[in-house]
Amino acid sequence: MTAPSCVCLDLDGVVWRGDEVVPGSPEAIEELRRTGLRVGYLSNNSSLRVAEVVAKLERMGVEAPPEDVLTSALAAADLLSATLTPGACVLSCAGPGVVEAVTKAGFTIVDAPPADAVVVGFHRTFDFDELDRASQAIRQGARFVATNLDSTYPIPGGLLPGAGSIAAAVATASGTAPEVAGKPAPPAADMVRRRLGTRGVVVGDRPSTDGALAQLLGWPFALVLSGVTSRVPTPGGEAVPNPPPPFVGDDLAALVPALVAALHAG
Repeated sequence: MTAPSCVCLDLDGVVWRGDEVVPGSPEAIEELRRTGLRVGYLSNNSSLRVAEVVAKLERMGVEAPPEDVLTSALAAADLLSATLTPGACVLSCAGPGVVEAVTKAGFTIVDAPPADAVVVGFHRTFDFDELDRASQAIRQGARFVATNLDSTYPIPGGLLPGAGSIAAAVATASGTAPEVAGKPAPPAADMVRRRLGTRGVVVGDRPSTDGALAQLLGWPFALVLSGVTSRVPTPGGEAVPNPPPPFVGDDLAALVPALVAALHAG
């Protein structure tokens, strides 16, 4: 039997903005599932542990098993596992999600050099001392991995600096460009294929990451305008590409009929 097509959803700007649900998204997810489609989640936000993402989805009215939740923190751990030996020291310049993923992959978390690798991700406690420690470790030879390069992060009423802004500071101070683990880099695409399957559609609010990931996977891209992208772009946001992707809607709920028809048509 052929596995069902997957709808790979971004979270920030698609299902929620900060701690507020995007109206209609829980009902839209339920409708996608009702028609027999698999729904998975891939977030570039590495700050939360997987169980915390599952709990947040539940608060928003969405039930999701942990195996369907993918993050850039998990992609970063996969990237490190390809070359580092178990027990290697990793300096986390990131949130609890990275600490969890890297620890489960068998590495040792440190907060100061020396280190075999530095992982940079979104977290609100980033400061000068952390920048100093991370950049020192990289200048001393540590591998530099960024969970993603998203410059901003959508919240109700605006944008926050994203992981890409933190990674840019570390790159400037260390004189080294990072390897990228999350969307739209190959480690994220490999994780999607392995965990969610080989057929589907990517739904997201960033053409530069979600759209590029869809292209790498060879899947169609569905763009929502409930996050950082708008028809008239704002500073720090993105514009609808020209030509536009196959699916564009104000939010996930607006896209459901077209996605169901397209995916069930083969």
